[in-house]
Amino acid sequence: MTTRTAPARSRAASAWQISRAAWAVTAVFALSNSPTPLYVYWQDRIGFSSGTLTVIFAAYIVGLVAALLVAGRAADFYGRKRVVVPGILVALASAALFVVAESVAVLLVARLLVGIAVGIVVSAGMAAVVDLGGEHRRHLTSLLASIAMVFGAGLGPLLGGVVHQVTQAPVLPVFGINAVLLLLALGGYVGLPLARSAPTAGFPWPRLPSVPEQHRGHVSGGAAVFAPGLTATSFVLSLGPSLLVLAVGNTSPLLAGGAACVMFMAATGSQLALTKLPVHRLFALATAGTVLAVSAVVMTVATKDAWLFVAAAVFAGTGQGLGQLGGLRLIAHHVDGNRRAEANAALNISAYLPAAILTVATGYAVGQWGMPTAATTLAGILGALALALGIASYRRSSEERSGE
Repeated sequence: MTTRTAPARSRAASAWQISRAAWAVTAVFALSNSPTPLYVYWQDRIGFSSGTLTVIFAAYIVGLVAALLVAGRAADFYGRKRVVVPGILVALASAALFVVAESVAVLLVARLLVGIAVGIVVSAGMAAVVDLGGEHRRHLTSLLASIAMVFGAGLGPLLGGVVHQVTQAPVLPVFGINAVLLLLALGGYVGLPLARSAPTAGFPWPRLPSVPEQHRGHVSGGAAVFAPGLTATSFVLSLGPSLLVLAVGNTSPLLAGGAACVMFMAATGSQLALTKLPVHRLFALATAGTVLAVSAVVMTVATKDAWLFVAAAVFAGTGQGLGQLGGLRLIAHHVDGNRRAEANAALNISAYLPAAILTVATGYAVGQWGMPTAATTLAGILGALALALGIASYRRSSEERSGE
């Protein structure tokens, strides 16, 4: 039977060192969303259907989930740096493949690899940020890790949209810039005071992430709010082009990328503005944001008002951002450092799986039922689940706080 020894504590890190670790999360997430405004370009150049585009998206989820099955445990076994640095290298390989992609097969591999890189940084990379802050700065570093993720997620589509708007050949500039961002992240990891874990026998074979029984309530409570929030952002993004055509008759790359950027900037801003709130209040506001987001989607379909779509993006970003912050904060404060990366993996796999399922379901539902029926039905289901799970999580977190 394999025994796991607690990792050595990292020496105190400076704010600059913590920021360098957070930048790796930002750079990888920027790459993950940079292709969003470029799919129209590739569809015209390579020639593939919307159904094939769904498969390309699914490749990303396959890579991400596969990484989450092993990256968190590997980082807890062997140390954060030994896992994050290879993750950045995988992201660089993905950027190179996007540049040379002339077929659906290459796009599939590129998306698979960027999914792997994202799975690594949301588990090991975000845990590294919290570790570097030390026990006395977990409140601040969990906020920084969460903002690093959503800021990168918003930066990517804005970059892709702006570049595509000003040039007819956007691929090389977009992914060249992404490569520079990733190289800066790679250099930033050099010299970080991340302690190596004590050697252990065996290998962390892929399996569903788990956490000690006494902390499962903390992870599941965060997942109950973060998962609907992330699913709502995916839902709004997947419907975005159709809603933009419906509302303004326009689906330009700049408009699509800008809408995605607004969503993730709302996630960033809400976390900065509300970071002092206790977790149960973060969960309450996150749930409200998610429910308002899906309601705004239904109203956009009914009224064809573009401003309601913008409102949906803002509310969805707020729901995801605050739910994610609350979940990461529970992990940072309650889960031991030598299980923190695996707990991050558990939180994220519980959120990305339903987001992927609903996104794929949305594509098929719109094709079968039409936009109004599909959007209204799926939004109603998501809103009801978000409300029920959010109320349960709020009550649990509130009771736990009152009992402290």
